[in-house]
Amino acid sequence: MSQKPNFLFIITDQQRADFLGCYGHPVLKTPNIDALAARGVAFDEFHTASPVCMPNRASIMTGRYPSVHGLRKNGLHLPEHNVTFVDALRAEGYHTTLIGKSHLQPFTGRDIPQSNPAAQATIPDAWKPLEDDWQQEEPQRWEGEQDYHITLPYYGFEHADLVSRHGDQCGGHYDLWLRQQLDDPGRLQGPANQLPHSYSCPQAYRTALPERLHPTRYVEQRACEFIDTQKDQEQPFFAFVSFPDPHHPFCPPGAYWDLYDPDDFFLSRPVASHKNPPPYLTHLQQALAGGQRQASTEKGFMATDREVREAMALTCGMITMIDDAVGQMLARLKANGLDDNTVVIFTSDHGDYLGDYNLLLKGPAPMRGITRVPMIWSDPAEPLAGRSNALTSAIDLAPSILERAGITPYHGIQGTSLLPMLQGADWTRKELLIEHEDNIAVWGFEHPAHSRTLLREGYRLTLFQGQDFGELYDLNQDPDESNNLWGSPGHAGIRNRLTERLVQSMLAATEQSPWPKRIA
Repeated sequence: MSQKPNFLFIITDQQRADFLGCYGHPVLKTPNIDALAARGVAFDEFHTASPVCMPNRASIMTGRYPSVHGLRKNGLHLPEHNVTFVDALRAEGYHTTLIGKSHLQPFTGRDIPQSNPAAQATIPDAWKPLEDDWQQEEPQRWEGEQDYHITLPYYGFEHADLVSRHGDQCGGHYDLWLRQQLDDPGRLQGPANQLPHSYSCPQAYRTALPERLHPTRYVEQRACEFIDTQKDQEQPFFAFVSFPDPHHPFCPPGAYWDLYDPDDFFLSRPVASHKNPPPYLTHLQQALAGGQRQASTEKGFMATDREVREAMALTCGMITMIDDAVGQMLARLKANGLDDNTVVIFTSDHGDYLGDYNLLLKGPAPMRGITRVPMIWSDPAEPLAGRSNALTSAIDLAPSILERAGITPYHGIQGTSLLPMLQGADWTRKELLIEHEDNIAVWGFEHPAHSRTLLREGYRLTLFQGQDFGELYDLNQDPDESNNLWGSPGHAGIRNRLTERLVQSMLAATEQSPWPKRIA
């Protein structure tokens, strides 16, 4: 068997850090993930590089910020000239496999509603058209009866079993498989075919699709099958196992639907508790009160207390289903004798407001609910176990994995390896940058929101481009981010100091690759 470590990288979609038992949730039961955390290190201050699906997934894969790798906002794709850490693993002899959601390319097939104002120009964009095939995850590629073969290696993965989209209507290889199991799966999918229920939360429906055919179960089964093939293999493996849940719509299948009671949940920070709400919260409040909210899209919206509690309960049902799948994968590692040489990593691509000021989903406000995600590193070769409050980021995963594999990281990685800290060294990072760029204008913003956030000294500072307001929160005194100190005269000094540090962080995050070939 290989002496290099194997990696099982488990990632969920839209799961905030505090929705796990091991992160202190009072209701949710996640015994398998909790056990993983108990024998590894759970990070309490692990944040996204951008709190949006596609940009942060690309940052995980590259170790670089969205403003540098090019997938700055949803609806773009990761240009293929980017090197991923999976490329580096594969080049050094690893067997690399992707099972589940990739989302490094668009997968909805829908055009963005706001067109390029220069669309009629002879040359409409500052970038010449890329020759990349950026539509490999799009629905039209998978509509036939035969298996569609994406171009491999796919961002470094020599095997890819894709699951696109969310809920019970996922696409990709899953959809091809589902159509082999059922003559007409559409009769069991979507809100039009839902089972009776009493929930009122937008985007919540009781799917008629049974548990055994659900995308979460598909990812679990495919991952377990892959693990079975790795027994006694000389070649080390890296398996990226990516669940499309607990992303909305809120539709856990079977027994997971009513596993949790909405009455057991509460809103710890209702919108009324914000002392000086920023303009976007006021806008969303007015939209809810006036019956004008947009609650059927991917963008966040404001919900009633009851709707939030229902969303919480259903999200917990989806997470428990994932926890059951994690338990099966860990058991399969052990059964195949792979557990003593496999690093297991668990994280998520971003969070969900899930009731923060009555918000659901994600949006332009970089609150901790969407920027802070779980991250567990469990390594059988490292005795260190417990908790870490080190300020860490999605960009740190690529250099950490490469160092653990004994591979020199490529030039241009912007993250820092966690390995020295996991081996007992002090963590020196004092501040963290978070980028965000919307693809359409929402929440009362006239243009798509464009912001930069700095975490430092227990504060969160956010600047929005073109806006006359900003945000400053003292997280030590105000962990709920309920008192915006941006306009406080007594905090002008810390605001100015953090603004300077934000500029320094943005300078540090600029492109440094490629390495120069000549002096001039």
